[in-house]
Order: sequence, then C-alpha cells, then structure tokens
Amino acid sequence: MPPAKKSKIPPAQLDLYEKLIATIPSIERKGAVHPYTSLNGHMFTYLDQTGTLGIRLAPDQVEAFLKKYKTTMFESYGVVKKDWVTVPDALLKNTKELKKYLEASLAHVRTLEPK
Repeated sequence: MPPAKKSKIPPAQLDLYEKLIATIPSIERKGAVHPYTSLNGHMFTYLDQTGTLGIRLAPDQVEAFLKKYKTTMFESYGVVKKDWVTVPDALLKNTKELKKYLEASLAHVRTLEPK
C-alpha cells in the first residue's frame, strides 16, 4: 500500500485556518491533505497546498470583497472558481474580521439546494 499523502501546506497557514474554522463550532473541517469545509455537498472554504485560502461568497458579495481587500477570484487547479474569492494573508491572520465572511459563506451555502 502506498504511503498516505502528506500535506504541503505551511503549518502557520494551516493553524490560522484551523483557528478560523473553530470560531463556528458547528462547522466540521474535512480533508486530511486538502482542508475544506462543506455543507449539503457544497464546499465553502478550501485551503490549497500553498496555504492560500479560498472562500465562497454569495454572488452579490464578491465584488465588494475583491475591491475592499484588493484581491482576486480564487483559482484551484488552474480553474477560476465562480463565486470564490482569494483571502489575502493579512485577512487570514485577522480571525475576528474574517469570521464575518465565514459566517456569510455558511449562510450562502445554506440557501443552496443539497447535492
């Protein structure tokens, strides 16, 4: 049997992600190598192997987030993800401020039809 894959995510980034997810006890962090959260089959956060966090927002929240934080749409495996934004490192370090967006993301996926 091949050895289990190991995450290449920088430990500091992973710790910040864990701290963020812990702010909402009802959220379960999933994925051993590629940490993410999901509800009813819809992912709403994803920490890639570089330690970059993507978060899914309601379509009407995306532009304001991009402008406020001078960031870009989130890209995963070369694909720009619809309604996903890249969380800048400075914001990832500010758990209190980022928690508002995590709550908004969770509220958004709750409105989606389960897969």
